[in-house]
Amino acid sequence: MRYLLGIDDTDNLESRGTGHRVRLLADWLAANQLAVPLGITRHQLLVDAQIPYTSHNSSACLSVETEVPDDVWQAAREFLLRESAPGSDAGLTLAEWDSINECALSFAKRAKIAVLTMIEAEQTASQSQIRCEGLTGTHGGIIGALSAIGLHRAGNDGRFLWLSGLRELKGRYQAAEICKLGHVDRICTLSNSEIHSKSIVDVGEWVRPVLRDGKATLYVEEHQHEWHIISKEHIKKLSN
Repeated sequence: MRYLLGIDDTDNLESRGTGHRVRLLADWLAANQLAVPLGITRHQLLVDAQIPYTSHNSSACLSVETEVPDDVWQAAREFLLRESAPGSDAGLTLAEWDSINECALSFAKRAKIAVLTMIEAEQTASQSQIRCEGLTGTHGGIIGALSAIGLHRAGNDGRFLWLSGLRELKGRYQAAEICKLGHVDRICTLSNSEIHSKSIVDVGEWVRPVLRDGKATLYVEEHQHEWHIISKEHIKKLSN
């Protein structure tokens, strides 16, 4: 079955970010045969003076296939307690894909535009049958962790930090090869027209599909009769 793990605020100003730790967690779950990682997305939440955050107030969602969700929860919990940086306010959530309800989706949407509280997060998780726990510090990371699950499930927010094979892509490939090797669902223009499967695309050095319509979507544009991934700045703008 498919599950989503939400993780937030595992870092401090001197450490690597939450996205890095979630990638390590995905590797650890796979190595211990607890889950098959499917993808990791980054989600940008509201930046406001009332909200404590390390650098950007973003959270991450890890999508996995597993038949042992209780074991995944316990393993992820132990991993983050061990690996979260000193001074962090780590939060962890876990939800079965089909059980994520409108209450959780609404909470996640609001997290991009409003200051939310830990109490609201706890109440939403309880009403939505989502496992939710603050692990370090103030436990404030549960807000972002819950939001990451909802935003990923809604399917139209954030960008992929990891898909199997994605980060190994460098140079020029046929569109079909990119989809196969990097587990990208579709490659299209900004007007959402998919390019031909045999079209050659220069992926450059920073391949980050965005999550659109529930699919890992790689946006490209044509320059001098060649396809290139849109700029890093444009990808960030689209996914924030």
